[in-house]
Amino acid sequence: MKSHNKYAKLPQDLDLSFQEQLDVDASASDEFNLAAGIGLADDTDDDEHVPTTTKTAAATGDLNAASALEGHVFDDEEDEIVIATALSSGSSVGTRTNVVGGGAANVRVNTSAKSGDRKVRGGGGVAVALGSDSVIETGSTLTPEMLLTTSESSTYSASEVAGRLQVDTRTGLKWTEAKYRAKIIGHNELNVNEEDPTWKKYIEQFKNPLILLLLGSALVSVIMKQYDDAVSITIAIIIVVTVAFIQEYRSEKSLEELKKLVPPECHCLREGRLDTFLARELVPGDVVYLNVGDRVPADVRLFDAIDLSIDESSFTGETEPARKSTELILSSTTNKDHTNMKNVAFMGTLVRCGNGKGVVVSTGERSEFGEVFKMMQAEEAPKTPLQKSMDILGAQLSFYSFLIIGVIMLLGWLQGKPLTEMFNISVSLAVAAIPEGLPIVVTVTLALGVMRMAKRNAIVKKLPTVETLGCVNVICSDKTGTLTKNEMTATVIITSDGYMADVTGAGYNDQGEIHIRNCNNVEMAKANITNLLEIGAVCNNAYIQNGTLLGQPTEGALIAVAMKNGMYATAENYVRIQEYPFSSEQKMMAVKCIHKYNNNKEEIFFAKGALEMLLPQCTKYMFGTQTVPLTKQNEAEFLAEAYEIGRKGLRVLALAKGRSLQDLIYCGLVGITDPPRPLVRESIEMLMQSGVRVKMVTGDAQETAMAIANLIGIDTIHQQTLSGQEMDQLNEHQLDKVANNVSVFYRVTPRHKLAIVKSLQRTGNIVGMTGDGVNDGVALKKADIGIAMGKNGTDVCKEAADMILVNDDFHTIIAAIEEGKAIFYNIRNFVRFQLSTSIAALSLIALATLMGIANPLNAMQILWINIIMDGPPAQSLGVEPVDHDVLKQKPRNVKQPMITKSVIVNVLLSASIIVLGTLWVFQREMADGTMGKTKRDTTMTFTCFVFFDMFNALASRSATKSVFKIGLCTNKMFLLAVGFSIIGQMLVIYFPPLQMVFQTEALSAYDILFLVSLTSSVLIVAEIKKWFERTMERKMYKTRSELDFV
Repeated sequence: MKSHNKYAKLPQDLDLSFQEQLDVDASASDEFNLAAGIGLADDTDDDEHVPTTTKTAAATGDLNAASALEGHVFDDEEDEIVIATALSSGSSVGTRTNVVGGGAANVRVNTSAKSGDRKVRGGGGVAVALGSDSVIETGSTLTPEMLLTTSESSTYSASEVAGRLQVDTRTGLKWTEAKYRAKIIGHNELNVNEEDPTWKKYIEQFKNPLILLLLGSALVSVIMKQYDDAVSITIAIIIVVTVAFIQEYRSEKSLEELKKLVPPECHCLREGRLDTFLARELVPGDVVYLNVGDRVPADVRLFDAIDLSIDESSFTGETEPARKSTELILSSTTNKDHTNMKNVAFMGTLVRCGNGKGVVVSTGERSEFGEVFKMMQAEEAPKTPLQKSMDILGAQLSFYSFLIIGVIMLLGWLQGKPLTEMFNISVSLAVAAIPEGLPIVVTVTLALGVMRMAKRNAIVKKLPTVETLGCVNVICSDKTGTLTKNEMTATVIITSDGYMADVTGAGYNDQGEIHIRNCNNVEMAKANITNLLEIGAVCNNAYIQNGTLLGQPTEGALIAVAMKNGMYATAENYVRIQEYPFSSEQKMMAVKCIHKYNNNKEEIFFAKGALEMLLPQCTKYMFGTQTVPLTKQNEAEFLAEAYEIGRKGLRVLALAKGRSLQDLIYCGLVGITDPPRPLVRESIEMLMQSGVRVKMVTGDAQETAMAIANLIGIDTIHQQTLSGQEMDQLNEHQLDKVANNVSVFYRVTPRHKLAIVKSLQRTGNIVGMTGDGVNDGVALKKADIGIAMGKNGTDVCKEAADMILVNDDFHTIIAAIEEGKAIFYNIRNFVRFQLSTSIAALSLIALATLMGIANPLNAMQILWINIIMDGPPAQSLGVEPVDHDVLKQKPRNVKQPMITKSVIVNVLLSASIIVLGTLWVFQREMADGTMGKTKRDTTMTFTCFVFFDMFNALASRSATKSVFKIGLCTNKMFLLAVGFSIIGQMLVIYFPPLQMVFQTEALSAYDILFLVSLTSSVLIVAEIKKWFERTMERKMYKTRSELDFV
């Protein structure tokens, strides 16, 4: 038995304390000392069990366990080592060699090479055994259950977070440990659920009840050898299904866009080396570095933040970049409120200023960003009201079709006719009654509506969405970037000697003016305002280039207002010597400068910040051209001015300068706000007049939200306000009770926004949601219609939405709602026309059959009528121009079916007139003394029915307005369609080749005039009915008004 005592060299300052003695099973004679909590083991070559003694040491310092074995040579066939690196307490490791100690990482090296030296080398953070058959096994005491959530990490100190995640922030994780964590926790990526194959998505489109009904009709047509009907129905089905599939396929990109916000690369510290690699490789415990322009690769608990500001507007809704710090947050204040987590950088947000370092606490779907992603995956877009209406219509048509079959078969059986014959007749009639043109009309109408809306700067991604707008009765709107411009703008200036000015214009440019309020000394006021704005321009790190801001929005506002005062290069007059950056503790920023053109080279300090923090540094204030000692009374007055401005929702910045930071001269205040978009107030008023309530949903503070709400006309007096924290205290039932009466939701997260939309939907509302950020994505997808901003909206937001406002103009929603309401009424007018014509045709044939008289129409004539029913005149009703009066009507009740009592009355009235008039003409012609049915008889009857059809189409253009008030020429497509139909009918009557096909003969001018006079009756009756209904409605409105007055 040979023994080796080649021990690894230990660090000189390593503090070891022997804790425990253990029994070790060994089978080798090689004895070696494993330092730093690794242990002492005896191995022997004997096969027998030889108990030996092992001492285990616990290291108290940071140690590379592998380096402790550097230089050791293994000569035996099998050597087994267990390494326990003591970074934190808590685990026992048992293998063939038993070791007890705290362990952050446990590495077992099995060497089983039969020949050759095997040497453990330090470096790389792992012991590596060299040999032909060497195997490395890594383990860890960190488990997914031990991880902190992002919100939890903000309530721990940075050192506690590092301890929990078992990482030294000076060196980062070891590569092997990172790989192990990636294996048990997963990569830093967002996993999209496996999608159905394309063919399956296409097949799904056939589940629509109306499509199924049409498929049944096509099948019956084939069985009964009516192949022309079968082909036309099948073509209609394929067109509609394909269009619907393409729309759905193009819209399913929101999750892909969300993944794009996770940056591809990051700067990470591992094994003491800062490197750049794929962000997907990050694991909890990794140390990352953040610099200006970086997208944060994961949720990071910061332990170092130098003037660090991160743009979280797309995530929290806050306009101003969030200033970050490293201090822990009290658990009572976080409550999942992202705006309170100042020590956390969230995945997908953008570093605007400064730099920082932090420990990754949450990756992939465990991050706050990932939570939004999972919610978007879980939520399915609801069916649109139109889809629901079409489903109901399909069910109704199915019911009435079977009813027709049953009634006709019963009557035939009672008359003693063969059941087989009656079944064939009734099925043919039922199939003919089904409006196979309806899906195409709906699709074409919606498509044309999409085209019209695109011209009005609204891009609709899904066809049925267009009509949904007509049903929306609640719009939940994000504030920042939707109701406001997301451009901080100075609007008020107050100098220390009381001069006040209003600033016009918005954005980061010089477009605007400074208007001094009532003032006796304009020149003095201008001089003091210029002095004030100079401070803001010099104590500033932002730049404006061609209207684009580079830097903080608040600082950009100060530069923009200086430009409006004609000060374009003020900062260039000074040389900056030193900067005192803004911090969350001192809430102010200062710079020490020397004037370039001042010969005495005196140093001067410029400072800006919160008034309550700046005033204690001031000993004087500017009054005219002099400096005056600052008194307690002066301080109280200045604070009162700041309070009044802040109460209006403006951010207040105080400005001062002086020879010392402890001896500053107070110069005045600037009020900065994110101004409302143009026409927002007018748009909200119009929406409310038409029965649409607008609710603000924002991550901002209550004061800011209330101020903007009052400015744009959202009712905050008769309606409540509710915070996200207050929402957390309510269950679903309680939230449902209050949500309808809340006009402003503030300090809300994506989770809250989703809850708000769901609550409003549960109480029967059709909800539109507008937004522009990632934080709006989930709610946009869940809402009945999601509306995204096109210019400033994130890609995630645009892909999750159903409609995109290209110009970011909230007023465009008004036009979209007009279009949505008009489209539904156009579709209903088409249904009314087609059903009345279909029922008339069916009734004509059915009555003739049951009465035992000759069929008034032959097969080719019925086919021609069917073409007219589903052809150009019918299609043109779907493109009737928008009636602007529809905006004044309340949103459509989604529970109201397509076929209402009013529609049924109109259909039956029109059908009755057509049937009675056509039968009368047929009987009149048959009674002329000739034997049997002649060509003239069928031609008069056929032309009579077609003319009835044209006048019925004219009457169907509006359910309430007179066709003469609408204008005969306002729908050019309708005129063309009716014109071509009449020309076609004339050709059928007078063109010899077609006379042979349709079995017709020429009619005299008197006959045509007679038929026009008769068939116009359907239009005249409809006009009288509309006039009567309008008159009754006016009387009822007048009565209600008188009662309200009393």
